[in-house]
Amino acid sequence: MSTTGRDLTRRLRLLLALGAATTFVLFLAYRGVHDDSVPLSSSSTPGILAVDTAQSAMRKAHEVVRDGGPEGDMSSEFHTQTSVAHQSLALAASENVTGLEGRHDLQTITGLIAVYSGWVERWGQEPDGSPLRAAYLFYAEQVLGLQAEPGADGDIMSRLDALRGRQLDEAGQQAAFPWPLWLGWSTVAVLYVALCAALLETQRYVRRRFRRPVQVRLLAATAVCAVGVPLLAWVTVEAHGAMTDSVAGIRVPKDDPDDIPRVAEQVQDALTHAGLWASLSTWVLLGGAVVMALTVWGLWPRIAEYRFRAPR
Repeated sequence: MSTTGRDLTRRLRLLLALGAATTFVLFLAYRGVHDDSVPLSSSSTPGILAVDTAQSAMRKAHEVVRDGGPEGDMSSEFHTQTSVAHQSLALAASENVTGLEGRHDLQTITGLIAVYSGWVERWGQEPDGSPLRAAYLFYAEQVLGLQAEPGADGDIMSRLDALRGRQLDEAGQQAAFPWPLWLGWSTVAVLYVALCAALLETQRYVRRRFRRPVQVRLLAATAVCAVGVPLLAWVTVEAHGAMTDSVAGIRVPKDDPDDIPRVAEQVQDALTHAGLWASLSTWVLLGGAVVMALTVWGLWPRIAEYRFRAPR
């Protein structure tokens, strides 16, 4: 009695099960990495660098106060720097890296900058030799917090440092590769090997049973699987490396304002393909569907030949 039809059916079911499982796990593992690459590039990095810009601007503003006072051209420079700080904080708020808590912190910091500016304005309005002049400058410096003790949280710089730390934590989580992703990609590797082995074994069986040197549709399914999964894995390795390097580049605060746009450009260059990488997750599903369709197309005509035959 021929068992060819039953053997082909069993192989088809196995291939479809492996194909569906590989596609599903690969889709989840791939999205687990690449879904964070876009927000890291478009939101987290600009938000962190905006905080760096605000800190740099406030330091420059206070240098203006300490060096020359807020009169004449120096007053214009002071207001320019505080305006830069306000604009940077508005950008950080729009990026919304840390959610509602971060927006509340930014509102508080914006209010503190207004308080700081008010003390500086009063200091500038006092004549030389006035005892209030030193007091107003002292109050302004307390609000700014350039010399604040570690762990302080009531001044502008301490609050900006704390906000930046939380933003970095969020960016670090986006660039991380935790154990669920290791488990996911390990499962992908096992399923990938099993699927390729099953496809090759099925081709060998068909070739031996039907005396055909090549089963084109099964060969095409094997090629899609053999090329597609390693390609997606390579893209993932490249993306994760770019994300890790980007977080390392923004981790150290930039005291020199000229460094901030340079770092932003480096991160942009490293993650310039983040959107394209993330969009490939759709092709994971399409590729899996193609592999399964080619498998059915390759085996079903042979299975159909035996469906209505009597056992012999």
